[in-house]
Amino acid sequence: MIRRLLAPLIFCIHLPLQLANLALWGMLIISLGLVRFLLPIPLIQRALAPVMNGFLLCFGTCSVLLIRLFNPITITRNIHGQLSKQSWYLIVANHLSYLDIVLLIEFASFRIPAPKFFLKQELIWMPFVGLGAWALEMPFMKRYSQQYLKKHPEKRGADIETTKRSCQKFRHQPTTVINFVEGTRFTPQKHTAKQSPFHHLLPPKAGGIAFTLATMGELFTHILDVTLLYPDNSKHPMLSMVAGQMTRIIIDVNVIDVPEEAIGDYYNDEAFKTGFQHWVNSVWQRKDHTITRLLAGE
Repeated sequence: MIRRLLAPLIFCIHLPLQLANLALWGMLIISLGLVRFLLPIPLIQRALAPVMNGFLLCFGTCSVLLIRLFNPITITRNIHGQLSKQSWYLIVANHLSYLDIVLLIEFASFRIPAPKFFLKQELIWMPFVGLGAWALEMPFMKRYSQQYLKKHPEKRGADIETTKRSCQKFRHQPTTVINFVEGTRFTPQKHTAKQSPFHHLLPPKAGGIAFTLATMGELFTHILDVTLLYPDNSKHPMLSMVAGQMTRIIIDVNVIDVPEEAIGDYYNDEAFKTGFQHWVNSVWQRKDHTITRLLAGE
């Protein structure tokens, strides 16, 4: 009760600190990104990349420290398998909130290589986030509506080609590539509108994963099936966190092998496309069951 009364005060203190943390590490990353842009010398590129990735991980770590400071929170991390900083990983995760991004960055610290996200093109204009992601060479995806694609069929698959070009840059050092497979954040309204066959998830979009695997499949050591949950604050996780009302976060990580049937020509081989979609749906079905089990406290 007292904490609810204090929520506006906590919000007014916590939010500026989170923004300051974002600004600090974002400016450091952007500054070094400009150096890399102006001095495209391979030796400089290789020297600055781990420093910039370190700044990204520091941002996530500091942000979670602030979350712990202002929230009576328990963060549970269930890791089923072995992780290494020297491996390449593809993370497939559900998406509930912008808070997911912070948590995945912090999770990577001391466990796996710094993550790269697929971002919507509109986020390039978001202060610190857009230019910071550009400096870290994260891929920006431009989504086209079905109506637009009918008028411009040549644009079909263009975002996947962007994924393919971007992933080529990740071959030179251990990398974690993160894909929010649903393509957007989960809400009950979207769940109903999309007529999702899953209880807790939106239908997965397989194209981005398929091309990432086609481009880097031989490099990925494992796929990390990550499930994120905010059991007591599912409606507005970000707002609850900033206002000091977040109580529980669950991060469940299942380390799985990259199956041979997951690498192929998704757009030109119909048999492979059908089989790949079946595999992605099976991963999503297991994730749906995992969420049900975790919410039941098992």
